[in-house]
Amino acid sequence: MTKRVAILISGGGSNMVALAQSMQGDHPARPVLVLSNDPQAGGLAKARGLGIPTVAIDHKPYGKDRAAFEAALQTALEEARPDIICLAGFMRILTPGFTAQWEGRMLNIHPSLLPKYKGLHTHARALEAGDAEHGCTVHEVTAALDDGPILGQARMKVLPVDTPDTLAARLLPLEHALYPAVLRRFAVGDRTPVMLQG
Repeated sequence: MTKRVAILISGGGSNMVALAQSMQGDHPARPVLVLSNDPQAGGLAKARGLGIPTVAIDHKPYGKDRAAFEAALQTALEEARPDIICLAGFMRILTPGFTAQWEGRMLNIHPSLLPKYKGLHTHARALEAGDAEHGCTVHEVTAALDDGPILGQARMKVLPVDTPDTLAARLLPLEHALYPAVLRRFAVGDRTPVMLQG
C-alpha cells in the first residue's frame, strides 16, 4: 500500500525536491501535494515542474488568527488525503491542536543536532558554542517546538574557517540525504533512527 505524502514549504523547497525525487521506483510513498504559506515560494514552481499538485495558503491575511489559518491548511490537506506530512522548511509554528490531528504522521527536518538549538539561527549558535560537530535532525512533530522522537541525524565536523553561511551550505547535502532516507523507513512503519556522517 503506497503512502501518500504532503510536503509543506515556505521557501525554495530544496528539501522538498530531494524528497519528491526520492519517491520513485520501489519507494513505498509518493508525493500528492506541496503546500506553502507563501504564494511566492520558489518551491511551488519546482513542485509543479515535478508534476506535483500545489496549493498556496497565504498566512498574512489571517494575521494572528492561527486557528483560521490552520483550518485552511487542514481543508487543503484533507482534500489531498495524505498518510504522512513532511515539513520541509515550513516557517510557521503549528499549534498543539493542529499537530495533534497528525500525531505520529508528521515529520520535520531541523538544522541542528537536536535537542541542541531548537528554533532559529542554529548555525550561528553552534559556532558561538564552539561545537566540534554540527548537523541536522529529522523528528516526529509534537506540540513542543523542534521536539518529538528523533528519527535520524546527520553529523559533520565544524571547520575552523566556518561561518554560519558555510555551515548552512555544507549541511544542505546532508539534509538532502537524511530526510529521504528517514521517510523511506517511516513509510513502512520503521522508526529505527537513520544515522549519517558527513
